[in-house]
Amino acid sequence: MRLGDRVRFQERTYAVVGLTGMRVRLADALGTGMLVDQVHLQSAEDFAVLGVGDRAALGSAASLDRLPGPVAERALWWQRHLVELLTGLPPDAPAGARVKPEYDPAGRSLAERERAKAAELVALGEEVTARTVKRKRQQYEAGGIAAVVDHRLAPHASLLGRADARVVAAIRQAIGESVPASTRTIEHARWRTERILDAEHGQGVVEMPSRATFYRLFEKLSHGVHVTGSARTRRSLADQPEGPFRYESVAAPGELMQIDSTPLDVLVRLDDGVPGRVELSALVDLATRTVAAAVVRPTTKSVDASLLLARALTPEPMRPGWVQALEMSRSVLPHRRLLSLDERLEHAAARPVIIPETIVCDRGKAFISDNFRSAYRTLEITFQPCHPRSPAEKPHIERTLESVATLFCQFVSGYLGRTAEHRGRGVEDEPLWSMLEIQDFLDEWLIAKWQNRPHDGLRDPGVPGRTFTPNQKYAALVESAGYVPLALSGDDYVELLPATWRVVNSYGIKINNRVYDCPDLGPFRRQPSGVTRKQNLWEIHRDPYDAGWIWMRHHWETGWIPVPWKHLGSVPQPFGDLAWDHAAADLRSKDNPTPTEQETAQAVAKLLVRANQGPTDQGDGHAARPSKRDRRVAARTRAAAESTGPHPPRPEPPPVAEHDPPLHGDEAVDGTDDEPIAKVIPLGVFDPFKEADKRW
Repeated sequence: MRLGDRVRFQERTYAVVGLTGMRVRLADALGTGMLVDQVHLQSAEDFAVLGVGDRAALGSAASLDRLPGPVAERALWWQRHLVELLTGLPPDAPAGARVKPEYDPAGRSLAERERAKAAELVALGEEVTARTVKRKRQQYEAGGIAAVVDHRLAPHASLLGRADARVVAAIRQAIGESVPASTRTIEHARWRTERILDAEHGQGVVEMPSRATFYRLFEKLSHGVHVTGSARTRRSLADQPEGPFRYESVAAPGELMQIDSTPLDVLVRLDDGVPGRVELSALVDLATRTVAAAVVRPTTKSVDASLLLARALTPEPMRPGWVQALEMSRSVLPHRRLLSLDERLEHAAARPVIIPETIVCDRGKAFISDNFRSAYRTLEITFQPCHPRSPAEKPHIERTLESVATLFCQFVSGYLGRTAEHRGRGVEDEPLWSMLEIQDFLDEWLIAKWQNRPHDGLRDPGVPGRTFTPNQKYAALVESAGYVPLALSGDDYVELLPATWRVVNSYGIKINNRVYDCPDLGPFRRQPSGVTRKQNLWEIHRDPYDAGWIWMRHHWETGWIPVPWKHLGSVPQPFGDLAWDHAAADLRSKDNPTPTEQETAQAVAKLLVRANQGPTDQGDGHAARPSKRDRRVAARTRAAAESTGPHPPRPEPPPVAEHDPPLHGDEAVDGTDDEPIAKVIPLGVFDPFKEADKRW
């Protein structure tokens, strides 16, 4: 049974007016009611449901807000008179007011009250009859106040009006074509709509609306699409899924994490005062909104993505200059209990150590590389790439990177703004921080601010008004999820480096025109590795920011063999692939199509020296300064080589032995030489300008 049903009970007809637990309240036609137990009612011999009652629709006064003022006031005026007709008192009657005799429900029938109300309204100047009052009363009882609205005066809620459906379809097609294209004006959309109509229905068959009508129609159809606005915003809105956003329910730290990289909105001083852009790569945990790791690098490579995992698994140590309040022992994190499980947390900062289980990433080259996939497999992490151009599938890391730009970057000297139109003048002339200083500031800010900032996505389900900080949420979840430390060794660090496959020749291993060789490669020269899937090549791991060493996997046994570069002793400082490729391209452009390995190494060394020393006097009074590109490449190389921070222990390669030149004759018999050493007279510096003067 439901409210309003008509039932037969004890040879009379009742209406169900209330249901309270297992009891039913009945009322007859005269309004006399009774409360009956449901079991007793349904077990009666003459009980039957005679019909389902038509419940009156609930009328809401909020529906009057969309109507014009006079129309809404007219509906409220009718409501006041109809309530008085039905109950005897108007809705605004004061307490203790007496019912008018002509509207008394106990002494007057409904028809008499309707005639009395009609007479009252006529006396007030309204042209109504008792029939009109009856119709309004029936409408009000059936649909509430919304039913008594004069719809002839209410505006019709029609978006497109009487527009031709073919024109509407053509406009929608033109709007869809504008999503990937460059931004154009409405006049171009009008021209394109006319072309579409001529192509589909024939020239002149469908009449185009006037310019003003088309503009109004186009504005309605393109609302929220940004057809004539920002192309970036238009593409971003088009990439959003059509269905509702799905809520990921996670109950443990590391259960689901997201990784991404973006250009940092801060101009940094790379080296020798050279300004440049760097990229920020971050890893965020969905359960706690903790930024488990964040790395600032010149360019994001697969090794940077792998090292993000290593930083997430490694405690953040306290650094000189940081206040004691940033220690984990003084935070809300359960430091004492975690310290009994992981001794590395003794002097750690207040940043949780989170072991990822599933990581979501986009299809950037650094994240879908074989090296990053190998790191996933090594750490037993589930790899989940997003669909192409689907930023909505990893919204948390996207919003976190935007928050870093809003809450951190804009307060740093050299802030560029999120786009070119938000960029000020002379940003490169501001005092700029180096990349290492920006990294140190970012690490300190994440621990001091981000981890202790209440996050809107971390709310108590029972008390939605209360928000948690990432550290508070981690402290709550780690009690139920537990904590198992995972320490990385030096071999694990090598495993995270990018991998390539090469043959071990008689002269060693060649990678990017660089030869690596050492005595330990003797048993493997010209020998197959046994990995038939890779054509019997040997697995090589290398650091793209340091070209001095590579590591070869010992496929026959276990472990790694460190192999130095053959010309490592001729270069004063380490460099990576960026400087090597730039120097090789520079040599090829100087009438030297095939530069040797030694020439490239010397060119790289000179490039770094020129960038570090600045302008030098050439003798003619003018200073020769390296090109802007040379200085930028050198600066980015030095920044990558000098970047420090907590990372897994990297295995130190053995020192390169400096071999003495071969001895000849008697020198090979006796290792000593008793003859006095002659005085060394250094040669003068060759000056081409003075030599030219001598010739003249």
